[in-house]
Amino acid sequence: MRRKLLPVLLGVFLALGCGLMTQAAPSLKLGQPIDCQLGENCFVLIYPDRDPGPEATDVGCGRMTYDGHKGTDFAIPDERVMAQGVAVKAAAAGTVLRVRNDIADQRIKDPTETSGVEGIECGNGVVIDHGQEWETQYCHLREGSVGVQPGEKVAEGSVLGLVGTSGKASFPHVHLSVRYQGQVVDPYVGPNAKPGCQTSKQPLWKTDLPYQPTGLIRAGFAPQLPELDQLWSGDFSDSNLVANSPAVVFWVQSFGVLEGDQERVKLLNPTGEVAANLERSLPNDQRVWVSSIGKKNTSTALTIGQWIGKYQLLRDNQVLVDVEKTLRVE
Repeated sequence: MRRKLLPVLLGVFLALGCGLMTQAAPSLKLGQPIDCQLGENCFVLIYPDRDPGPEATDVGCGRMTYDGHKGTDFAIPDERVMAQGVAVKAAAAGTVLRVRNDIADQRIKDPTETSGVEGIECGNGVVIDHGQEWETQYCHLREGSVGVQPGEKVAEGSVLGLVGTSGKASFPHVHLSVRYQGQVVDPYVGPNAKPGCQTSKQPLWKTDLPYQPTGLIRAGFAPQLPELDQLWSGDFSDSNLVANSPAVVFWVQSFGVLEGDQERVKLLNPTGEVAANLERSLPNDQRVWVSSIGKKNTSTALTIGQWIGKYQLLRDNQVLVDVEKTLRVE
């Protein structure tokens, strides 16, 4: 009897053990953590790093990430939009664990400035416990905007605060980190995925959030060549220029360009003539890219009327960015 019972018990034990070792993580489904329309007035600029070594790769085997990045960065176009107020929302129901709300919004413009936010890289933020060892963390919220307290129950979609630039933020965004049992989980692949980008994917998003490695941030006109810092600040958002401006410059700010991408940029004056034209192949990869062409004011006044700027970004003959903007010179 014992001889028969021992193998049976051992088999049951091994089966239970194997079941425990391969047991899937309990499910968590996430809503979008920011109140905007992806691809229209906001975008994902940086994805979690899926490379376990010193290199970096994102979920699409691209390079819209950097070594050790532990979250998904949902960005808005500039600080002008940020000042209007863009809500950060709870991605799932849960209980608030921790908050911070007193860090000044001070966008990092140079790597040397990061020492000033050492220890508070997240800036103003919220951590939520979703049960079953799941947590989400929301970083870089606007100073004084956090409206929840530790111990408070929140529903999915509850407003936690506003998008800001507190902590280690070089552009206005909310950084969402997802953790299971204390380990970072890429919400685009789920908790049981292997490292790297060539892995099975079981996304945590309730609705499909597509991977978009290249796109438009914004475009416009300026009386001078714009600098990246000015664009993140929200400068040059007016659609009018005066006739005695020193120049008409059409600019486009995009993300995720690759070496070999083709640009076509054209500026038309009010009579329909081509005032400036540019076609080129991009020389290298850039996470954020600014392209601009213009017409100097070589007389007493620019031509009054409607100017038109046209831009296309192509990859392998496929148009990835296609934008047309108009400007009134008065």
